[in-house]
Amino acid sequence: MSIRLKIVLIVVPLIVATLLLTGISSYFSASTGITRIAKDFLGFKAQELRNHAESQWSLLVENNLTEKAEMVAATKAAVESYAGSLIRSPTELIVAIGNDGTVAMASTEVSFRGSEGDALVALAKAKSTDLVTVPIGGKERVAKGFWFEPFAWYILVSEERAAFYSQVNEITLRTGIILVVAIGLGVLLVLLFASYLTRPLTRVAGTMRHIITTNDLSERVVVEYHDEIGQVAQTFNLMIGELEKAYRSVKGHAFKAVLAQKREQKIRNIFQKYVPKDVIDRFFENPESMLVGENRVLAVLFSDIRSFTTISESMMPDDLVNSLNRYFTVMVDIIMARHGIVDKYIGDAIMAFFGAPVKREDDAMSSVLAGIEMTEALQGFNEGQKAANKPEFHIGVGINYGVVTVGNIGTEKKMDYTVIGDMVNLASRLEGLTKTYHQGLIISESLQYKVKDELACRLLDSVAVKGKTRGVRIYTVKKSLDAREKEAWEFHNAAMDEYYKRNFHRAIALFADVSRLLPDDYASELLMQRCELYEKNPPPADWDGIEVMKTK
Repeated sequence: MSIRLKIVLIVVPLIVATLLLTGISSYFSASTGITRIAKDFLGFKAQELRNHAESQWSLLVENNLTEKAEMVAATKAAVESYAGSLIRSPTELIVAIGNDGTVAMASTEVSFRGSEGDALVALAKAKSTDLVTVPIGGKERVAKGFWFEPFAWYILVSEERAAFYSQVNEITLRTGIILVVAIGLGVLLVLLFASYLTRPLTRVAGTMRHIITTNDLSERVVVEYHDEIGQVAQTFNLMIGELEKAYRSVKGHAFKAVLAQKREQKIRNIFQKYVPKDVIDRFFENPESMLVGENRVLAVLFSDIRSFTTISESMMPDDLVNSLNRYFTVMVDIIMARHGIVDKYIGDAIMAFFGAPVKREDDAMSSVLAGIEMTEALQGFNEGQKAANKPEFHIGVGINYGVVTVGNIGTEKKMDYTVIGDMVNLASRLEGLTKTYHQGLIISESLQYKVKDELACRLLDSVAVKGKTRGVRIYTVKKSLDAREKEAWEFHNAAMDEYYKRNFHRAIALFADVSRLLPDDYASELLMQRCELYEKNPPPADWDGIEVMKTK
């Protein structure tokens, strides 16, 4: 067996195995993801339909109308009408099956072929709530059902399987094509490479045959080694042989150096999408240090889209994902421009921090400016949403500043460069308080202390967040104020001083001045109502002005 064939038999199986594993992994990943989406999509609609049917039946029960056939028929018609309203595409189908296999209700005309009805009856008898694939009308459908006892219906919410899995089939086809082409190219390249490797040996063998044939003793080479290198050296003199070995050695090291450099750059380019560039640079400089956590003072930012569940229910999945990606692009660009690190996405929320792995003098100020600019940029984003006839987004941003533990946390198989600690939890609570005080941005007292000389700050309240007994003062902040806002904020801060001194009557008057200047200001109205309550029912003698929050 020739050396060329041996190389092919060794390398080609490695290429084929790698490509097969990659293709199989891609297929299962895509299939699993689509199945999860299908389950959530159909499960949501099934639950909505079930809730509606139960509410309609409850009305009959409450009014003692369950024995009146015409009222029961009207209720069934209402359920059927609501089922039709849940349909969003011509390929969707909602059908109800009775115990005898008859179609009790359908969102569109349907007929069973062969044993399709038997399969549905079996599901009805089992009262299955699992995600299943069933044939209906000659087409494979992905469905999720439930049993509704009052009507003795098994209701199935379904969508054509091709609507979910066509992309998976396309991925499989493309993967197969790529696999075939790659194997062909791989075999060709291996053959060429093997020919390249064995060509010098062929020439050496020819030279050796020439020496044997001509008996030209001047071409004889002194053999110093009795191994493979010695066999090659038999066709060359000592000097040419040593130069050849040196040349090959230098070329080999240079080639490895170029490959190593390209490999490192490739790794950097790939992982910069998941890990901050500063973290990657620090890892390459000193890998061991990245395994050790450290305590550090930095700013942590949380942002969240308000009423996102309502928004998501009003949009198709692809429109929702596109809107979210545009929103994240705008917000993440702002954070990164201010030297922040996006730690993670928590659903529609963003967690970021400022001050690690690289510490800067202006981390506190950068975090607040990022929060302000995020709320400002939302207006431009929402103009695009309105132009596309899509729901507007409204967000809340909470920022805290203090000591956290920062480092790589996880296992050898999966690690995250992140921050943890009580200070992080407080930042998340501050974001939640933006809903309570109707503010776009709330920062902690420790952060207000760092930025108060350069930014306009307004004291909102002293609160003890859920799970804590110790209070913290919370502020909202802006880059600049117009004349009316400036006067109103001065009145508000003065009112807060009177509030903490228990001068509630004076505080009410000052809060009224704020409402006069800013008629729709929720924070001043909230505090004024609290002062009016305390004026009538004074707080206990040990009252310290801290409002204990019962929820996030």
